[in-house]
Amino acid sequence: MRDYVFHLLFVWYPYVCLTIFLLGSLIRFDREQYTWRASSSQILRKRQLAWGSNLFHVGILFLLMGHTVGLLTPTWLYTLVITVEQKQLIAVAAGGVAGVVCFVGLTLLLHRRLFDDRIRANSSVMDIAILAVLWFQLCLGLATLPFSFAHSDGSVMLVLSHWAQGIVILHPVDAKTLQGLAWPYLTHLVLGMTLFLLFPFSRLVHIWSAPVWYLGRRGYQVVRRRRSLPASRQPAE
Repeated sequence: MRDYVFHLLFVWYPYVCLTIFLLGSLIRFDREQYTWRASSSQILRKRQLAWGSNLFHVGILFLLMGHTVGLLTPTWLYTLVITVEQKQLIAVAAGGVAGVVCFVGLTLLLHRRLFDDRIRANSSVMDIAILAVLWFQLCLGLATLPFSFAHSDGSVMLVLSHWAQGIVILHPVDAKTLQGLAWPYLTHLVLGMTLFLLFPFSRLVHIWSAPVWYLGRRGYQVVRRRRSLPASRQPAE
């Protein structure tokens, strides 16, 4: 029974989540473009939003980049530069700092949406749910840090990276290789995949519209300040 559950969660479930993630995003963009937005509540509690949003986005972008590079870079490639143990140490240190930054920002955002009556009244169930899931997922990620320190040889990191790379190249590893991992790692993996499942049904779809192309723009936007004309140049009534 245990083998069957692990096979279901770590071999089949990733592909279910990725399929819904891609097809769901495409269908929503095609049929419900009016909902394709972040639904900002900037006019309410602007200061808390500014701090929370900036800290959250800086932290989460670093974590996403770190997870992508860390999990999907082949072992033979990065060992040309650093050892597995060194990569493990860098991942734990950098991920821990980014995780704390992201945690502070996300906590501010979740507090703002839960405890401000006006913001809560203008929030959908999914708005609150996705923040709560992200917050819990982040807590699980931080909870794995002590376990990572206990496995400073990088053995757990290798198991996770081989699993992720197997999913991407459509050649999944035997799910039994994950059975020796501690529960925070396993729960973190399952909840992370579930976020891909929820992605098309939440405000997270606005990530697809991130103006990355703006970094390579040819020209700059010209902004001119509106100035009042001198009395002598005021138009006659």
